Amino acid sequence: MKIDKSFYIVFLSASVFILLFVSLPLITMLLNPGDVSGAIMDKEVIKSLEVSLKAAGMSTLLALLFGVPLAYIFARNDFKGKSLIESIIDIPMAIPHSVVGIMILSFFYGSTIGEFLTNAGLKIVDNFWGIVAVMLYVGIPFMINSARDGFEMVDEELEHVSRTLGASRFKTFFSVSLPIIKNNLVSGSILTYARGLSEVGAILIVAYFPKTTPVLIMDRFNQFGLSSSKPISVLMIIVSILLFTIFRLVRHKKVKN
Repeated sequence: MKIDKSFYIVFLSASVFILLFVSLPLITMLLNPGDVSGAIMDKEVIKSLEVSLKAAGMSTLLALLFGVPLAYIFARNDFKGKSLIESIIDIPMAIPHSVVGIMILSFFYGSTIGEFLTNAGLKIVDNFWGIVAVMLYVGIPFMINSARDGFEMVDEELEHVSRTLGASRFKTFFSVSLPIIKNNLVSGSILTYARGLSEVGAILIVAYFPKTTPVLIMDRFNQFGLSSSKPISVLMIIVSILLFTIFRLVRHKKVKN
């Protein structure tokens, strides 16, 4: 078979370009990190990292609990208005981050349901749970889409066999369907966690305090410039690389098993 060299040259050139486009700014930051040791010793920086990691983890857990059932419904049922609902779920991926913040504030302080939740004690403005709410909102599409794709690949006959053997729908779901898509759940969790961890625009509007690391970086940049914000950014990059390397190693291990 004749090898089309021009094809490989074009594709290789495009691949090299995008690799350099992504990696060169990252390498530049890591080679010129600024005073990272000072950032590590800064209590405000460490506190912001703690808030970011905890809030992203909580939002990911909530996305699993509430997103997976809807993903299963999408995968197993066709109904009127399904496309519309799927489009609504995907909206957080398409709208500007600042708009997300405005929408969440408008809901909690401009609707009957929101006011009821607020009066019941669910505070979101300058509150940890406001950060979680924002991260959940922007991250939930990734969890639902990943889980739905997994469920669509599960042979329904396996579920039918389980039911005929006397298993309930719940037992079939947890013992048959869910284990099969564990790789999708790990992928969805990684994407949801990453999306929450990186959010800044909506969080600035809803919950400026307690400060997450992205908010603190923007705050330091606005007040003191690049030299003050760069070390925290490098620290954030290092933490993110470590976290997602671990996540992907776990995912790879699950795939092999």
